[in-house]
Amino acid sequence: MNETNHAEGAIPEDIGPAGGADALAAAEARATENRNSYLRAVAELDNFRKRSEREIENARKFAVERFAQELVTVGDALEAGISAGSSNPGPVLLEGAQATLRQLHRAFEKAGIKIIDPADQPFDPEWHEAMAVQESPDYPSNTVLSVIQKGYSLNGRLLRAARVIVSKAPGGEGN
Repeated sequence: MNETNHAEGAIPEDIGPAGGADALAAAEARATENRNSYLRAVAELDNFRKRSEREIENARKFAVERFAQELVTVGDALEAGISAGSSNPGPVLLEGAQATLRQLHRAFEKAGIKIIDPADQPFDPEWHEAMAVQESPDYPSNTVLSVIQKGYSLNGRLLRAARVIVSKAPGGEGN
């Protein structure tokens, strides 16, 4: 047997044809395993990059969420003031409040805030919160009869559900 030092992975000179085939098969198996490990690492890195991009995009889209939640209460107060002032309008006050509300709604649009006003639409528990159920011969069951408080969404994510009164069939059928 030849006792010279061999480089790691090199086939010693004294291995016969059968031993050379085994060594070659083992080297090919290691090469395949290393290639598969490399491909998995590349795939994991690509998945990490895509996940990071999605998280960054969501952070950008929803960074103003708390601020938006505060703004919707301002809109509610303006709407309540306009409703109260419409019965005894002071023209300047009413026009000013209406102009302010229009401005607020434009700001909502720019920020990706959408108003959920589901009157006469089917009740959707993902977007609406039923505050009461009322019998109605004029509407099918599970229809929004009236909106107590509008809802809001930010870029497709619910900020606040619309608070609504939902219909049911007369005689206790339905809801």
